[in-house]
Parts: sequence; C-alpha cells; structure tokens
Amino acid sequence: MPRSLDPETVPAPDAAPRQTRRYAQKRDAILHAAAALINEAGVKGTTLADVARSVGLMTNSVTYYYRRKEDLAAACFLHTIGVLDGLVARAEAAPDGPARLARLLDLAVAHRAAMAAGEEPDIAVLNDVRALPAPQAESVFSAYNALFRRLRGLFDDDGLDRQDRNARTHLLLSVIHSTRLWIHRYEPRDYARAGVRMADLLTSGLAAPGSEWRPVLLPEQAPPEESEVSPEAFLRAATILINQQGYRGASVEKISGLLKVTKGSFYHHNDNKDDLVANCFARSFAQIRAVQDAADANGGSGWDRICTASATLVRSQLGPGGPLLRVTAFSALPEALRTETRRTMNRLTERFGFCLVDGMVDGSVRPHDAGIAAQLVSSMVNAAAELPAWVPGVTPDNAADLYARPLFLGLFAPAAR
Repeated sequence: MPRSLDPETVPAPDAAPRQTRRYAQKRDAILHAAAALINEAGVKGTTLADVARSVGLMTNSVTYYYRRKEDLAAACFLHTIGVLDGLVARAEAAPDGPARLARLLDLAVAHRAAMAAGEEPDIAVLNDVRALPAPQAESVFSAYNALFRRLRGLFDDDGLDRQDRNARTHLLLSVIHSTRLWIHRYEPRDYARAGVRMADLLTSGLAAPGSEWRPVLLPEQAPPEESEVSPEAFLRAATILINQQGYRGASVEKISGLLKVTKGSFYHHNDNKDDLVANCFARSFAQIRAVQDAADANGGSGWDRICTASATLVRSQLGPGGPLLRVTAFSALPEALRTETRRTMNRLTERFGFCLVDGMVDGSVRPHDAGIAAQLVSSMVNAAAELPAWVPGVTPDNAADLYARPLFLGLFAPAAR
C-alpha cells in the first residue's frame, strides 16, 4: 500500500496553525484556486498574489497556510495524485484486471463530469512537477511513484515481466491524464459512454481477427545538421526543457545553459522565446505529419498504416530526432499561440482517425469509436518521450513492441516474444 498522499505531507511552516474546520475550508479554497491558476499559467507563472486575489485574501494571509509558492504547488499536485489514488483504490474491488480497468475509467470520467458540472473543483494537471525545487519535488515524485506501483497491480496476474507492466502502466496513466484535453467535446452526461468506449478499446485493442502487429518501421529522417549553436540545437534544447519544466520553466538562461552558450548567443539566433517555442511546435508537427504521409505512401490496409505510423513515431521519440514537444506544454502558452497549436494538434490526431476508419472499411480494424481511438493513439505517441523514466532498458528498437503494441492488441494481451 502507498504511503499517505495527504497534501499536508508537503513541508509546512515551522509553526503550523491549529486545524479548525474554518482553517481547513480556507486552506482547501486556496488549494483549489491555485490548481486552476497552475493549469492556466504553470507553476512558474503563478504567484501567491494571484492566488490571494482569486480567493479575496491578502498575500500574507495565504502564507499563513502555505509559506512558499512551491509548498502550495506541491500540495496541489499531491491533491491530484491523492484523487487518482482514491479512484484506483475503488477500482481494485472489481474481480479481475479488465473489470478493474473498466471501473477505473468509469470513475475517472465521472469525476471529470462532476468537475465540468461545477460539482467538484478542478485538480492540478501534473505538467510542471519537474519545475518544483527540492524538497517539494521529492515529496510529489514519491507520491506519484506510489500511485504508479499501485496501478501496475492491474497487470500482476497476466504473466508479464516488470518491463512490460511498467510500459502498460505508463500508457494507461497517460491516457487518463490526456482525457481532459478532448472529453469536453462531449456533453458531461455522455462522459460515461466515452469511458465505456475507452475501456473497450484499451481492453480489446483495435485489431480485427487476422490482423497482426507487424509494423514497417519507416526509415528515420536524418535530423538537420546540428552544432551547439545551430537552429536545430536550440529547438531540441527548448523542447527537452519545456517537456521537463513547462513553458515558463524553460527560461532563456536554462536553454542557453543546456547548450553551454551565452544568452547573447541565444538572442543572436532567436528573436525571443515565444518565437522559439512556436518553432518547437512547428518542428514537432512537421515530424508527425511527415511520418503520417510516409505511412500512407507505404500503402497497405488501414491497420498497416496506423501501426506503421505509430511505431515509427514512438521509435523516433527516443531517437536522435526526438523528442516531440509534449501536448502538456499547451497549458501555459500565450493565448494566441495556445489556440493555434491546439488546433493543429487536433487536426493531426484526426489524421490517425482516417487510417482507423479505412481499416474498418477494409476489415483490418474491428468496429470501434474512431474519434476516441484516434485520441488514444495520439496520447500514446505524445507520452512516449517519457518512456525511459518509467521503463528501464527501453530502447528505440524495442519501444514500439513494449508500448504501442498493447494499445493496438489490448493492454492484457500477451507480451511480444
């Protein structure tokens, strides 16, 4: 069993106030307001003054509950992890892995529907955890690791080794986290139907009878020639840092430091950080689009093309041309940039849907909800960049079998041999 995930495990002020009901209510109001602000602006872009204004307090009143912004941000993340852990705990009562998965997704979308209806406060998205300093980061990482281990228990009875179980757990968590990005397309009262379809897709996969996992790994595009001050070097460095620390956490100083160049060199090659970030998205979108185009040109059934595109993109995330910029970077972008990049990502996701519909027509893909399936494929590809953190020993060569294959054949399918 994981240790307590109570937000109060975050380092507290030296003399913590007495826990009255009024104190708890005000603390929770601050926590929920901070979560909403962090989702909008990221940890770096949120201030205690912002939080205080949103709940009608003076800044020094907020510090009575959370002395530092980092304490408050960590408490928000721990609260989110605690909510997820509670959902997993309730799902564990189901009789087997598939039933527990279905129950978990039902609970997750029900909670999301309650938030959409204003019956539950929003929870902080776990985008910027790496932007936290020590010791707050260690507290959050420890809690998330405990959640990961607990959820991994879904796969304990299926004869999978630790590497396979870790890969499938990361896939499942990534799908759950990304649900917030697309489920608003539906009426909140229909979220439960979306959860049922997600459970069906994750349990039974996408393959029609006779379709096998044999993706053609397309030749990797050679990345542009890179030196420590090339445009490609700045794009890759910014992408890595934004994935780790969010839009505001990836400062000009940190990007320059990763490349061991001066800020002057940065501004010699880039007009400003916003333009660089826009170019990072353009780079990632171009890579996705190129692989989708190449998979279409390679031909075959809808099943062949979606497997080839997905496997190739997962491999490239871990290769010299990767990583792709995480969709989680959207949340703290300036509004104009956020709207356009989200629109483009949605269009690229719909392109996965074309292959899936073609596969249903030609009989290579079983009938399913192609709109939701395309979102799951996109989520899987997007989260592949974090595989090395969760699946020791993963390589560009085995990543697709470990991570993409279970989505297409089902999370409880036997491991690749």
